[in-house]
Amino acid sequence: MNYIVLDLEWNQSHTGDHSEVKELPFEIIDLGAIKLNQEMNMLDEFNQLIRPSVYAKMHHVTSKIIHLHMKDLMKGKPFEQVMREFLDWCGNDTVFCTWGSMDLTEIQRNMRYYGMKPLSDQPICYLDVQKLFSIAYEDRKSRRSLEYAIDFLNLPKDIPFHRAFSDAYYTAKILATIDPAVLKNYSYDTYNLPKTRDEEIHVDFDTYHKYISVEFADKSAALADREVLSTRCYLCPGKKNLKRKVRWFSNNGKHYYSVSLCPVHGYMKSKIRIKKTETDGTYVVKTSKFIPEEDFLEIQGKKGSVKKYRKSKKKNIIIRNK
Repeated sequence: MNYIVLDLEWNQSHTGDHSEVKELPFEIIDLGAIKLNQEMNMLDEFNQLIRPSVYAKMHHVTSKIIHLHMKDLMKGKPFEQVMREFLDWCGNDTVFCTWGSMDLTEIQRNMRYYGMKPLSDQPICYLDVQKLFSIAYEDRKSRRSLEYAIDFLNLPKDIPFHRAFSDAYYTAKILATIDPAVLKNYSYDTYNLPKTRDEEIHVDFDTYHKYISVEFADKSAALADREVLSTRCYLCPGKKNLKRKVRWFSNNGKHYYSVSLCPVHGYMKSKIRIKKTETDGTYVVKTSKFIPEEDFLEIQGKKGSVKKYRKSKKKNIIIRNK
């Protein structure tokens, strides 16, 4: 097995010029990658500019950051040719690694636009090195810039940042410093979702459980689904449903929270995130983790505040309509 550490640069339409193509908001113009073996030794590199065919003008911010102009890109190869060469270069039995969570989604969106088969017809398991850096060296929650991480680790800055190859190179350098035990905290790209209930993602990590659903027609259908709303103890054999001490609630319509009580492991917080699919449907990412009693009391208080606010808002509407 090899690790493919990749990075992309892309162009987009200028704000207000009505040239955005809905199916391709970000057109990839630069693809760089480093191939590592299981010992994190560098085996090979890939570096290729891509000739644009959708956006004929370079966005001023993109040009400023990556120092590329249209005349440079016209020397590149068509996207389809670059992708075929890249996938041949990757080979089989590989794990993709990126800095952040956008690159695999965008590369598959570009592939779809050009009529190419996606990298996978299911969620892709990959390594988000930005997240792994936070787990290995900081608080698990913060998301730092690539240059911050290089400075933090006192790694040499021997080539300029903000080109696809250089950022892949630095990401590979950071990945090589991370304890192999941390690498089990992999991520999932959800450009393509599970097609059946049997294919839904249920995975246990050291400190939490993650569930990724199939696509639903809309949010109402997702929030009516028994599996979405279930709160099972992921540590207990059999994973039976737990009694909820705080029923599902939301303060923004996108994130929903509940707290259940396991008689063996204590309070378990569950969080539902409602997300949109490429076809304007809905899917759910649900995480569950065990929390101390003080966190349970805090969430209980938040639900009380939300309930009180909504009751007051409803009362004010009734008064105004009288």
